[in-house]
Amino acid sequence: MRQIKYISVLFLLLLFNVGCNDDFLNLAPKDELSEATMFSTYDNCKVFAWGFYENLNPYPWSGHTGKYYTTIAWDAEADLIENGYATNGEAYLWDRVTIPATDGDWTNRYESIRRANLLIDNVANAEMSDTDKAHWRGVGLFFRSYEYMKLLAKFGGVPWVEHALTDADTDILYGPRDSREVVADNILRDLLEAVESVKEEGDGENTINANVVRALISRFGLFEGTWRKYHGLDDYTKFLEASVAASDKLLQDYPDLMPYYDQIFNREDLQGQPGIILYRHYIEDDAGFHMMSTNTRSTNNKYDVTRKGIDMFLCKDGQTIWNSPQFQGDKDAYAEFRDRDTRLLIMTPPPYRVKSSGTGVWEPTGNPADEEWIAEMARVSGAKLGDLESHYKQVPDRNWSDRITTEVPNFEGLLPTQTATGYRFWKYFSNVSYRTSSRDFNDGPIFRMGEILVNHAEAKFELGEFDQAVADATINKLRVRGEVAAMNVSAITADFDPSRDPSVNEVLWEIRRERAIELMGEGFRREDLRRWKKMTYASAPKLGRWIKQSDYNKVIPIQGGAAEGYVQLVPGTPPVFPEYYYLFPLPSEEQVLNEALKQNPGWK
Repeated sequence: MRQIKYISVLFLLLLFNVGCNDDFLNLAPKDELSEATMFSTYDNCKVFAWGFYENLNPYPWSGHTGKYYTTIAWDAEADLIENGYATNGEAYLWDRVTIPATDGDWTNRYESIRRANLLIDNVANAEMSDTDKAHWRGVGLFFRSYEYMKLLAKFGGVPWVEHALTDADTDILYGPRDSREVVADNILRDLLEAVESVKEEGDGENTINANVVRALISRFGLFEGTWRKYHGLDDYTKFLEASVAASDKLLQDYPDLMPYYDQIFNREDLQGQPGIILYRHYIEDDAGFHMMSTNTRSTNNKYDVTRKGIDMFLCKDGQTIWNSPQFQGDKDAYAEFRDRDTRLLIMTPPPYRVKSSGTGVWEPTGNPADEEWIAEMARVSGAKLGDLESHYKQVPDRNWSDRITTEVPNFEGLLPTQTATGYRFWKYFSNVSYRTSSRDFNDGPIFRMGEILVNHAEAKFELGEFDQAVADATINKLRVRGEVAAMNVSAITADFDPSRDPSVNEVLWEIRRERAIELMGEGFRREDLRRWKKMTYASAPKLGRWIKQSDYNKVIPIQGGAAEGYVQLVPGTPPVFPEYYYLFPLPSEEQVLNEALKQNPGWK
């Protein structure tokens, strides 16, 4: 299933209408097409299942039917990414969240759960082999689990719906929430069944298969296991063990990674690429494109990596910036990038200066220092220097229309590539749709081995099973790609990172560092801090690059109002993170519809 076109999905949603009202669990209309007809054959089940793939959209800012606002926006509600337009800070970090009347995560996910239940309930009566019936049931269980995992992570315990509801199911429609234990256990139960019942090869290339299910188990098991452990709940080991078992098989089946980190996110076609488990294939037509790259290089978004995020990246000798002799300090914009993990260059453009007076045309300044990173940037991304048709990242930076940014850091120049903190986030910058706006068609990873490797390392540590062999099979495979020396577990002592949270084991701290780097900007960081019960990391000022105000014509906010220092876009310090914020509030309209649906503690 290389191409899942939006027009097809819209047609299917109309054809197989399963209810779009705002009621709590969206009852099906009385005149709905016969379920027996919808699921009577293999092909009918296949066509019905296509609609589920919309919820796996890795780039949901597409402007089409992406329902869930995720990735970089979620990360801005943590500590490593800053929204340059949120000059008064993110509401989630500044204690300004209010109970919403409605929540798309609630209504849309329950709509998807109902559709999954229709497939699960009816496939047993279809005209196909038992193997095929088991496969489609497994597909339904996978998608139901995916939606419930999102609900559980956001709200905690929610009503569990085992079958497609009718008007007679008032005990569920107007009943209380199920406990976190019930929901989590049911998700794990369903995923363990699904991994045994879906076909190993799926229903064709790039569809739900056994390894895709394993990838979700790896993700869910780690999340739920660590949430339970750090939030003082019982019975977390079985979730971690499930994560490890799933990851073990994936490590066997996907021994290699794509050699260039940039190309994971900015390649036109991910088909057959090593380490890619499931991806979204976008195409350049009216139905199949997205806007992630356009938004990265336009005024639509203005996200930056924070000082803390930059400091995460190790030096090439495998040491932190606090201990490595390779680190040359952060006061010199050029030197700061030297001898660092090369993934740093994929997160934010390195410093340079060029001369340009027109679109796509530039020339050197004559100062060799200004060109230090031009060739290196192309090497690290795998681009052919000077050839934009090779798609991957190069400097000088440019906006979607090919207007050159003459200087990085860019506080004053070309607005679409301007920065707020000095480290513009450009992980999703691509030249695939060169000089085209709002029609990006580079593929997007949904499940990839970079995540699985850090999942596996962390889960093994939490089970007391992390050692050098595990480090070599996980962390060190990622470090090869970043050109960083291997992790030597025995060398990680209490003083390995002087900035470490002392309540976190020094080895676990390094595993978490690798996760933060590998998955930066992909929507994991806020959820990681929530499950570790470490949102306090974000209750600190977000700082940026060290600058001198005298070097710029515009006033740039510097910490403490100093003449030189670290940029601080949002003044002051966020309040202490409220304990009850770890779970989000249920939408108030759902409580009006169902009086038994109690609000999460603390929200009023």
